[in-house]
Amino acid sequence: MPEPVETYSPDGVDYGWVMQVTFVTTILVGAPLVALIALFSGVSLPTWASRVSFAVRVGAIVWFVTAICVFFYARSQQTD
Repeated sequence: MPEPVETYSPDGVDYGWVMQVTFVTTILVGAPLVALIALFSGVSLPTWASRVSFAVRVGAIVWFVTAICVFFYARSQQTD
């Protein structure tokens, strides 16, 4: 009998899982974090363009740090 199509057995770290968890974690944790940083950093954000620019710059750092942490977590939980 053939294997079902949805079965997936990655060799090493499952990068799809890493990206999905990174996406969800960044939205759940990163969005409030960026808002708190905007409120308490003392940076003046008078226009929508400056607010968007700030959110993109800080959000990119949050996304990168989250992705690295999730990757290392997945690698540490990997069974050989």
